[in-house]
Order: sequence, then structure tokens, then C-alpha cells
Amino acid sequence: MRRFFVEEIAPTTHSLSLTGKEARHISKVLRMKKGEKLILMDGKGRLFEATIEKSNYKEVKVKINKSILPPPSSPIQISLAQALIKSNSMDYLIQKMAELGINSIHLFYSERTVIRLKPGHLINRMDRWMEIMKSASRQCGRAFVPTLNPPLPFEEIVENAADKKTLKILLWENEEKVHLKKILRSMSPLPHILAVVGPEGGFTQDEINLARKAGFQTISLGNRILRTETAAVSLLSIIQYEWGDLNVIC
Repeated sequence: MRRFFVEEIAPTTHSLSLTGKEARHISKVLRMKKGEKLILMDGKGRLFEATIEKSNYKEVKVKINKSILPPPSSPIQISLAQALIKSNSMDYLIQKMAELGINSIHLFYSERTVIRLKPGHLINRMDRWMEIMKSASRQCGRAFVPTLNPPLPFEEIVENAADKKTLKILLWENEEKVHLKKILRSMSPLPHILAVVGPEGGFTQDEINLARKAGFQTISLGNRILRTETAAVSLLSIIQYEWGDLNVIC
């Protein structure tokens, strides 16, 4: 069944009206009709089966049939601290992170971050990225939509990182000794991983020193130098394969 996000569904709700983008998508794009069933998700873990009672481009009215058990979540929570990168690359990265089961994304500016968004432009981009994450989560059947945090300076990201029961890693192209796979296979899984991926130009030595002082371990993915968005996708894929649930996602 097709899946759609709604802002909130109370447990006692028997009917609901969908408007805006979701209504247009249901009626104009998918051309769903009265009597067809769909799944509604509130993005917080609750899913409901519903039946369309009325459908047009302004409003789709549905009857709630029953609640549905959500699919199991990954056994670990993965947070990505990601430097802002160029628009198309960031769109791709955001989409793939949602598909691969990220829990939260923390954006940041660093010394070599090229992209600097003005407040008005940042609001528009954040709205766009949230829509991308919702769409990817809906397609994947995820019951939860990842959280997206507005950009902070790199220093705040590393200094405010939680310490307890968190594996803190930073991907660095100059790391030659410590590989991600070796770390993951040498220890018991922790409940939370915070991974840091930098901008196109990489990190400065001062930033690496700051991260190490805050308890981050610099890691490598191998001999290849990857684009930032490719590195982030590879990083999350490896983590989900070793500690998570990559074999059942999507």
C-alpha cells in the first residue's frame, strides 16, 4: 500500500482529511480513488491503515481502519555530523542517509566549508531537505523521519558531542592506520554512533586536533579518496552492515 505522512494522528481518530501536497499527490499524480487503501504515518513511529472516502486535489478524506505495527528499527542509533556541501550533492546525501536509516543529521560549517547560506536561503534549503527526507522515509517504509539540525560551527559540534555509550568517529583522508571495519569488528556494538564527515576540502590539522581532544577517533575507509557524499553513504552502509540492519532496510 502507498504510504503518506501526516502531522499527527490521535489514537482515537476515526477519520482524517489530507490537504496540500499529499492531497494533490494522491488525487492528481497517483489518481487514487474512493475505496482504495493507504498507510498513514505520523513520522514518530505510529502507522495506520486507512481507506479513501473522498478524493480531489484540494482534499482527500480517509477513514482510519486500524493501527499497524511499525517495522523494527536498527539496533543502533546513528548520527551524522555533515559539513555543508554543494546543493545537488547535499540533496543526494540527505536522501541516501534517510534511506539507510540515519537517526539525525547535524550540519556544520568548518574552515574549508565553501557553502555559506544566508538566513533566508538557509530556511528554504532546510525545508527542502526535510521534504527530501520525508519522501525517502516514506518510500523506504520507515516509521520515523530523521531529525535535521541547522548548521553550527564545527567547534560546537565536537565539543558538545555526548560521551557515554557513543562511538565518536571522524572520517579523515590522511588517516593511514585506523580503518572503520577494524574498529567495528574489534569491539561490542554501542547503542549510538556519531560520525563526522567534512567538506570537499577536508579538515585542517587544527580541526583534527580539536576533534581528537574531544574524544573522536579519526578513521579511514581505505585507499580511495571519495567525494564527500559518497564517503557519507559508504560510511553509513558499512556501519549498518556490521552493527545495524542493512539487510532488512528497504
